[in-house]
Amino acid sequence: MKILLLAILALAANAQSAPGLPQSEIDSLVEKTRRDFKAPGIAIGIIRGDQVVYLKGYGVKRLGGSDPVTPDTRFAMASTSKAVTTAAMALLVDEGKMQWDDPVRKHLPGFHLADPSANELVTMRDIVSHRTGLSRNDALWYSTTWNRQQVLQHIGEVPLSKPFRSTYQYQNIMFLAAGEAVGRIIGGTWEQFVAARIFAPLGMTNSGFSAKDTQQAPDVATPHVSRKGVVKEVPWKDISNIGPAGSLNSSVRDWTRWLRFQMADGTFEGKRLISEKNLRETQSPQMVIRDEAPWAELNPETTMSVYGLGWRIQDYRGRQLISHGGSIDGFRAQVGFLPKEQLGFVILTNAGVSSLVEALRYGILDILTDAPRRDWNTLYLSVLARQDQDAEKKKRERISKRVPTTKPSLALSEYAGAYDNAGYGTARVNATADGLQLEWGALKLTLNHWHYDTFQSPDDESDQANTPVVFRLNGDGHVESLSFLDQDFRHRPEKVAP
Repeated sequence: MKILLLAILALAANAQSAPGLPQSEIDSLVEKTRRDFKAPGIAIGIIRGDQVVYLKGYGVKRLGGSDPVTPDTRFAMASTSKAVTTAAMALLVDEGKMQWDDPVRKHLPGFHLADPSANELVTMRDIVSHRTGLSRNDALWYSTTWNRQQVLQHIGEVPLSKPFRSTYQYQNIMFLAAGEAVGRIIGGTWEQFVAARIFAPLGMTNSGFSAKDTQQAPDVATPHVSRKGVVKEVPWKDISNIGPAGSLNSSVRDWTRWLRFQMADGTFEGKRLISEKNLRETQSPQMVIRDEAPWAELNPETTMSVYGLGWRIQDYRGRQLISHGGSIDGFRAQVGFLPKEQLGFVILTNAGVSSLVEALRYGILDILTDAPRRDWNTLYLSVLARQDQDAEKKKRERISKRVPTTKPSLALSEYAGAYDNAGYGTARVNATADGLQLEWGALKLTLNHWHYDTFQSPDDESDQANTPVVFRLNGDGHVESLSFLDQDFRHRPEKVAP
């Protein structure tokens, strides 16, 4: 009897649902998605009006383990953190300490962009709507040990890939700049402001700011990735150096409080925290997102998509959907709501499988709105399979073009040295008894000869391994530069001793 009672209590702690909600259909959909995408665990929260009507965990926190996912299990929130940063900005706009169209340098004097015109015009609104003209350049924070100030200094030297304000290009480092501006305005840090002005009044006591702090929580998920069809555990990725763009971690129970606040136009349990005007500004269209493959195929019920300030806005079956996804090593998150219908959802998983949370959100929305059911899992998995096939085809094509009988133009020792790039800093090439080794940021890659003066890392050595390293010689036959991560690094001449 005691064992039965404990089992009932554990089940009650792991689930919450409202009468009238199609619980069995939701359960079936989530479990099917978990199986189809080979996810160890999933947690979901559903909101109707201002009420949390469903909270439940599925599966396990760790593959091979027995600890179940609960509504209080912490996951990485990744880029769903961006809307928290823009909410912090909205608070400061309410107080007259910032305006959306303030020049960035007004609040962050050291900030700059490599393009003079963009540097002169760039505003706070620009940096949180992905329209600065900078492409992602995520290696600057993901693959280095640089701190926030160093990341911002380096991105300021990277050339724009598109004209300023001309094109939507997702960009994490600009959200870092926004968070640093928030911290500077209050004379503290982004973390301190969010903790005091957002988490505390919302009662979000199970949310944190870094991988380090979340791993000390009593109920925490372990990240997993799928490689070549095999699901394996990976370490938590510390991304504190990009914090305001994506370092938050939380549970579905905590994040439903955040979402209730968003759905209630800036109020929470009767208390206003942010003006309706400025919160709605974050949820309003700012930049058109082009309908490019494979996005259109994966969103067949959508005709238009735009980016707000930390949120993506699109139509879905004739309804407005405001949402944002998140992705970091071993985790995926999806948060969103239908504002007119007052339906919201939080989906978290410890499987770093692309499209799992997007497929599940559409399935859940179809259930909640009683729309025609569609097999979203099959659609998304088929596109993922084709992308894998395309990647494998490109790899085979590249191998077929390799000229195996060639040799490097120079002795390996002549490729050694320091190579500089204004934005990416210094890459070092060392000649060892086994060949060449490249060091850049936190990366240390073995370089195997591919053909001519092109080298390649083994496929399993790093996520950057498939980026070839190409050396270029000058007219005198000496190494002039190398190309890596789509960047040109100039060979630094050795100093000749007097």
